[in-house]
Order: sequence, then structure tokens, then C-alpha cells
Amino acid sequence: MIVVPLPLAGGARGGRDVRTGVRSVRANPSREREGSKIRRENMARIGFIGLGNMGGGMAANLAKKGHDVRAFDLSVDALDKAKAAGCLPVASAQDAADGAEAIVTMLPAGKHVAEVYDALFAVASPSVILIDCSTIDVATAKQVATAAQAKGLVAVDAPVSGGIGAANAGTLTFMVGGSAEAFDRAQAILADMGKAVIHAGANGAGQAAKICNNMILGATMIATCEAFVLAEKLGLDAQAFYDIASVSSGQSWSMTTYAPLPGIGPETPADHDYQGGFAAALMLKDLRLAMAAAKDTGADTPMGAKAAERYEAFAEAGQGGLDFSAIIRTL
Repeated sequence: MIVVPLPLAGGARGGRDVRTGVRSVRANPSREREGSKIRRENMARIGFIGLGNMGGGMAANLAKKGHDVRAFDLSVDALDKAKAAGCLPVASAQDAADGAEAIVTMLPAGKHVAEVYDALFAVASPSVILIDCSTIDVATAKQVATAAQAKGLVAVDAPVSGGIGAANAGTLTFMVGGSAEAFDRAQAILADMGKAVIHAGANGAGQAAKICNNMILGATMIATCEAFVLAEKLGLDAQAFYDIASVSSGQSWSMTTYAPLPGIGPETPADHDYQGGFAAALMLKDLRLAMAAAKDTGADTPMGAKAAERYEAFAEAGQGGLDFSAIIRTL
């Protein structure tokens, strides 16, 4: 049994069109029986490693779709939740991988992914597809994919966007790095955990897309918070400002979907004292990855750097467990 630290947080199907077609002809018994057969044939044995805040919901959705999910985590509580959700808890990562047609990992950092992959290479079936949904550095994503290829295995990096709510609801967005063939194989599995599965390019491209996307998110959330605070100091009602900005040029996801004030827009962690959602510590992790990538490539990212500084100070003040929109409290 290998020791893998617990995840801190944290996925369109070709077959889904078939399922949609079946549902549209439910009145025809013979077609419905045919559709049931197709659904059974599309099910896979999946090893799922890492059942944290994100992975737990993702594994549950795979089980809900009918897959045979063998789940592993160091946390007994996480394993109990996975069992209640229809997964089969196993004693090690190797047990999860044994006989699996697909192996999904959701781990805290690149070093954990590399450690797990080294252990899996000895037991993974030659026909398995390795799907890493962790958010890690681009270099490690490329390295583990190359190592897998040397063992005759196929791997993709498929980090996610959407947070805990989307992981539980099965509405994540997946950014996938890998060959076209690997993407086609991974797509069917990922579609059962998300609303969008997008091929970003070669191995490592999924991670590149993720850190660039979250650099935008971190910076725009801070700007959104600053705007709400300034509006208040200028005597503007928060709801009135939201009604204007949400349909004007200041509109952003941080404004209209994830407003950082309670009672404004759709329900967000701000309505629950900033509990749940996407932890500020995880935003900081992604911003650090983005800044490391910017340094390695010589990219100039002053706004991203400033966002990283603000979240660094927020986490150091003991607020890293709050949702990242709680950064408004520093203003």
C-alpha cells in the first residue's frame, strides 16, 4: 500500500448521444431494451484514486452512471462516503488500478501524481487509459505522460473547473491534454462527470489551460470585490450596482455567477459565510503554478502576480479555508 496524502479538493461523451437517442424513444419497448444493452456495454471498471472534496463527488457521479468504481483514499470517512455513493472501497491505489479499464486520479500536487503513477505502472492493464484530473505543474504532467508512454500506456491530463458544487452535480468542465486518440478514449469517462470536455492540445496543455483560466479568475474576483467596495463607499446600493454591472461591460463570471456579497445574484458561498466553494488556499496553489510557469516562459503577468500576493497574504492570515471570494474581507 502506497501512502498518498489526501486531496485538498480536488471531470461530451460519444456514448451520451446514444443515450439521448434512447431516451427519446422510450415508448418503444424493443428500442428501450436495445438502449439498456448499449448502456451496459458502455460501462467500465474505473479505478478512482483521491476522494477529497472534488474527487468524492466525481467518483460518486461515475458510480451513479453505472460504472464499476473501485475507489481508494487514505481517509476512512472518504471511503465510507464513496461506498454510500455506490463505489467499492479498496485498500490501496494498486487495488483500485487492478483490472481497471480507466484510472482517474485527483491528488493535491505533481509529486503525488508522480508517486502514484510509479506504483500503478506495475499493475495497470496495457489497455488502460490514465486520466489525471489533479491540478499540477505542466512539466510534471508531461513527465508522467512520457513515463506512461514508455510503459506502453496512454495518459491524459484533465484538470477541472467548477468547484465542489459542480463536482457533486456532475457539471464540471474538463480541459484535456493528450493525443487525439487518448482524448477520444478519455472523453466518454469524463463526460459522465461534467458538462463540457474540451481537447486543449498535447500532454500538458490541459494543465496550461487550467492555470491560465484560474489566473484570470483570481484577478477578476479581486477586481470585482474592489468594485463592490468602491460602489458602497460612493453610496451605491449593492443590488443596484450588480443589476447594472451584470449587464454592462463590467460583467464577468465573478460578478454574475459568483458575486462575493451575500444576497446578490445567484446563491454563492458568500450566502453561507464563505464556507464551501473553492478554497482560497486552492486559488493560491493555482496562482503559484501560474507564476512559476510565467517565470519559466518569460511571460509578463503583473496582474496575476498581484493576485497571487493578495491570496498569499490572505492564506497566511489563516483564511485559506474560506472560499476565495472571501478576499473581499481584506478590502
